[in-house]
Amino acid sequence: MSSPFLQSIRSACRVRGYSLRTEETYLYWTKQYIYFVKKRHPRDCGAVEVAAFLTYLADVRHVSINTQKLALNSLVFVYRNVLDQELGDLGFSLAKKQRQLPTVLSSHDVLQIVGCMEGRNKLIFQILYGSGLRISECLRLRVKDLDTQRLSINVHDGKGRKSRQTLMSKTIQESILKQIEEAISIQQKDASRKIGTAMPPALARKYPNAAFSPAWAYLFPSSNWCDHPLTGQVCRYHLHPSVPRKVLKKAVVTCGLDHRKINCHTFRHSFATELLLAGNDIRTVQELLGHADVRTTQIYTHVIGKHYAGTQSPLDLGVVSITDNCCG
Repeated sequence: MSSPFLQSIRSACRVRGYSLRTEETYLYWTKQYIYFVKKRHPRDCGAVEVAAFLTYLADVRHVSINTQKLALNSLVFVYRNVLDQELGDLGFSLAKKQRQLPTVLSSHDVLQIVGCMEGRNKLIFQILYGSGLRISECLRLRVKDLDTQRLSINVHDGKGRKSRQTLMSKTIQESILKQIEEAISIQQKDASRKIGTAMPPALARKYPNAAFSPAWAYLFPSSNWCDHPLTGQVCRYHLHPSVPRKVLKKAVVTCGLDHRKINCHTFRHSFATELLLAGNDIRTVQELLGHADVRTTQIYTHVIGKHYAGTQSPLDLGVVSITDNCCG
């Protein structure tokens, strides 16, 4: 059992509809902070202790800037929404993260990696590359989210709690139909044992039979039942992200590409890059990716080296004359 204080943080997150992942992140950093201040209650601490904790994370634990920001956001939430205290000026500002260009794969590399996979795992990465989904968005897909006639995929409650529609590759249309049949078959067997698909608690109360409806079946169900993280009820959840990650790691090694930093998100980066290389408008790519700000999408124009449209390197412009002079 967690302490009443930690339980109050859970309640504050759930009242605001935060994801389970956000809730666990806030709890983790709150616990780390409590250990840092030698188990004093956070209400007895303040801006000085929080600033010291963030400095400790940077100087002693050498965490990344993003991790330091996560810790700060967690503590600001706890002080503001649970303890009803404002931290005010912490006396320092976080360093700005240096912009890094994402790793992207050529279509040849993608086909090579995916070619080392089969069945369900192959389809997962075909969706990541063909539709630009995050791995969490892909694994959370339910049967109702896929329109194989219009070749579209609806992504609900994505990053930032946004929903969007993206395209589905015609190449995988048949594979998706087969996966849908398998997912529904698994759900029907579960239903015969009175076990349903994992549902958000509010929806489960509103639609008590939805957990047994084929529309709400996960496209990629987990291999085993589990207890629902919020209700504790036995249910069938979606596949855990560690499964495709392990498959990808093995495929990358098999293809001899393990010298590059390749993860599930790389396929989303590659999706965006290929669309821009094909001449698609950056606003269209922004919508398909679900970016709130087009500046986030613009990072891919730097990746392909076409941030300045129509501009060529001076060396390329003069390469013919240079060659002619050398030969003359």
